[in-house]
Amino acid sequence: MKKKKLRAIEGTRDYLGEAQQRFARALEAAGEVFSRYGYERIETPVFEGTNLFARSIGEATDIVEKEMYTFKPGSDQITLRPEGTAGVIRAYLQHNLHKQGSMAKLWYAGPMFRRERPQKGRQRQFHQVGVEAVGSDDPLLDVETIAMGIDYYQSLSIAGTALRLNSIGCAAPDCRPAYREHLRRAIEPNLGALCKTCQQRFGRNLLRILDCKNRTCQEVIARLPASHEHLCQGCEKHFQVVQKGLTDLGIAYTVDGTLVRGLDYYTRTVFEYVHDKLGAQDAIGGGGRYDGLVQELGGPPTPAVGFALGVERAMIAMEALGVPVEEAGIEVFGVAGQGACRERMGALIAEVRAGGFSADMDYEGRSFKAQMRLANRRNARVVLILGEDELQNNTLAIKDMREDGEQTTRAAPELLPALQTLLG
Repeated sequence: MKKKKLRAIEGTRDYLGEAQQRFARALEAAGEVFSRYGYERIETPVFEGTNLFARSIGEATDIVEKEMYTFKPGSDQITLRPEGTAGVIRAYLQHNLHKQGSMAKLWYAGPMFRRERPQKGRQRQFHQVGVEAVGSDDPLLDVETIAMGIDYYQSLSIAGTALRLNSIGCAAPDCRPAYREHLRRAIEPNLGALCKTCQQRFGRNLLRILDCKNRTCQEVIARLPASHEHLCQGCEKHFQVVQKGLTDLGIAYTVDGTLVRGLDYYTRTVFEYVHDKLGAQDAIGGGGRYDGLVQELGGPPTPAVGFALGVERAMIAMEALGVPVEEAGIEVFGVAGQGACRERMGALIAEVRAGGFSADMDYEGRSFKAQMRLANRRNARVVLILGEDELQNNTLAIKDMREDGEQTTRAAPELLPALQTLLG
């Protein structure tokens, strides 16, 4: 019987060539940008206790009900993380960061897992970079967080990123609870026009209706009251400061009264970055304030704000915009004759690496001509050439592979100073 070809699981992918270079750049940019804003890197496990996500994300959300990869290998039920915030806040509490007397600024990067129908911009294993600023309710922190996301996309040369903004209020009786009642009364006469999922949400998780992309639901949603028009006095003032702060920084935005995000822990400010190069899944990243989550997970009342940005979606935008990727290459490539020449080249390559340069050589016994072709394919910046004459004279030829580069012969002990001159 013919063996079935082994392939990556549906909804996952490998990263090679240009895709890997975009992927690496998206992660590198996160560290560069977030550290400028005073954030420290945190690593959390890729799986947590299932209850963590049920308590934080919300049991009546699509993620918890339908999309989580949950296992029970023993007495404990565990889940591959579908998002990053819950694990960061769990770590924040476990390591008593809330007792250190100042707010925490943390950033993360890594894979997330959701059992969704794969499509463009949506995978079952995907990657996010994100930030969590825990310990302040200052609306200017919301502004800084949003601006940091804009800076991230600019660092990747992703032009055309737009910002959607909203406030969904707080738990005060005259704020979100009152808005829910306005919403319930507005939706009820049109309940039959909603999709089956939204009809279920009507009794379980009303605000999720606003997040539905079904066309008939969208027609109903367009006529519903906006959450930012039904805020308590404190939330209204908070939202005004956020809007003014963005305007002062020259950041354009659109207030979208239907924007609620997909997780139950959000309060007050919510936002999304969107891009028209992604197709139907136009959200490239997003976040918001979650002032009740730390307390929900067993800590003291602690305000917080953060975002998660999709790495794969950023890569789609980069490719669609033709953002150039840095060609993979190596600084030094060794081309040598056979026998003792190859042995000597191996020692020289080790010396070059010890000197701080990337270096490689042929290990398949190619001819001189084939080795030079390989050096070109590897985009080598400098080629070292060692034949019988060079071996006897303890010299080597150093070829600068730039268009106007020259080839010179140097004594072997002069190799590193010569490379420092050529490569810096």
